[in-house]
Amino acid sequence: MQLGMVGLGKMGGNMAQRLRDKGHDVVGFDFDPAVRDVDSLSGLVERLSAPRVIWLMVPAGEPTAATITELAGLLEPGDLIIEGGNSHYVDDRHRAEQLGQRGIGYVDAGVSGGVWGRQNGYGIMVGGTAENVARAESIFEALTPDGGGGYVHAGGVGAGHFVKMVHNGIEYGMMQAFAEGYELMAASDVVDDVPGTFASWREGTVVRSWLLDLLVRALEEDPDLDRIRGYAQDSGEGRWTVQAAVDHAVPAPVITSALFARFASRQEDSPAMKVIAALRNQFGGHAVTEAADGSVQDSQS
Repeated sequence: MQLGMVGLGKMGGNMAQRLRDKGHDVVGFDFDPAVRDVDSLSGLVERLSAPRVIWLMVPAGEPTAATITELAGLLEPGDLIIEGGNSHYVDDRHRAEQLGQRGIGYVDAGVSGGVWGRQNGYGIMVGGTAENVARAESIFEALTPDGGGGYVHAGGVGAGHFVKMVHNGIEYGMMQAFAEGYELMAASDVVDDVPGTFASWREGTVVRSWLLDLLVRALEEDPDLDRIRGYAQDSGEGRWTVQAAVDHAVPAPVITSALFARFASRQEDSPAMKVIAALRNQFGGHAVTEAADGSVQDSQS
């Protein structure tokens, strides 16, 4: 099958190569001249035979919106856009409606697999009409693991990005649990081999997982994680998951806590913890730690 791929970064580039390895004809566009096959979106559209299928792997938000707007003016009725970034599912519905007025199909696809996807296959979660999804079925099958699984047509437009959003929210919680377990064992005077403990859990335990495998790999490279600053960014899906939980009155304390922990990681000196320290000092005479400039001294009251 012929496919246009827009965005040939870490994910898009590896996806394009996996599809080529599986015998598909992929024409790629990227702003990097070193990796692209055509130098513009118009050139991409011209290279593809109608009806065209174009998969977008560009950052969510304005870059995706601008790309879709430009493509809408270039494509023809019967063409299909697959949006594979981490867009908000609400935006998918608006885009599908606008493109539909031009006769252009739209499928949203959540993609998981990271930098290992070319070798191991990807998890593909799609939303859209049965007709539009069926048109790209061979592409989805080529991207997913060779042993089967990894693919779901989750529902109508927006469902693909919704389940990818929830997937990433669950990922936040799992990573936070591993992180807290690591800190607890490292802080104790009981466990002598923290990396070895995690490695032992990879077989026969109920917490074995790919995330655990990756943590073991990271600890093999840097056993005390001395080369890493304790700062974690969030890409948006965690926030959207928490907001969706609020909208649907679904309690999600683990995912919410994991998201807030990432916010805390960005504070060199937490204002909230300063308030707690001050209150403990006021009501219980508990010592407070000296500030960096020496302006606050340990005291009793």
